[in-house]
Amino acid sequence: MKTITITDPVQIEEIIRKCPYCTVGITDLEGNPYVIPMNFAYHDGIIYLHSGPEGGKIEMVTRHPQVCINFCEGHELVYMHRQVACSYSMKSRSVICRGKVRFIEDMDEKRQVLDILMKQYTKNECGFAEPAVRNVKIWEVRADEISCKSFGLRPSEI
Repeated sequence: MKTITITDPVQIEEIIRKCPYCTVGITDLEGNPYVIPMNFAYHDGIIYLHSGPEGGKIEMVTRHPQVCINFCEGHELVYMHRQVACSYSMKSRSVICRGKVRFIEDMDEKRQVLDILMKQYTKNECGFAEPAVRNVKIWEVRADEISCKSFGLRPSEI
C-alpha cells in the first residue's frame, strides 16, 4: 500500500469539509499531550472552534496556545493479499494543521463566527441570545503549517 502527499488546496479543503468533527491536540498544564474532539468551522483558511468560557481546556490553551488539529476521512479497510496480514491497511485521507489559538472576545465578531460554525452543520437560520454569545469561547486558529496525505492506496490508485 502507498501513501501520497496532497498539496492541492482544493483537495485539502474538500477533506476538511467532509469531516463532522476534528481532533485538537493541546498541551496540558504539566506539559503532556491532551487530545479532544471538537466541532469546527473552516472559512477562508481559518479554523474556528468553540467551547465553554472556562475550564481545563481554556487554562491549557491560555498557557500553551500552539495546537495541532487533525481532520481524517475515509476509513476503509483494504488489502493487497487476503491471507497476508501486513498487506492490510486503512484507506483514508488526513489533514494536519498546526497553529496558534487566538480567543475572539468581540461580541459582533463572535456572532459572525457562530454563524459560520452553524453553517458548517445546518442550513437552518439560527439566532444567538446575548447570554449565549457572552458565555461561549471562540477559538481562531490560522494554520501556520498544513500537511495532507492519502493512506492505503493500491499502486493502481496512485
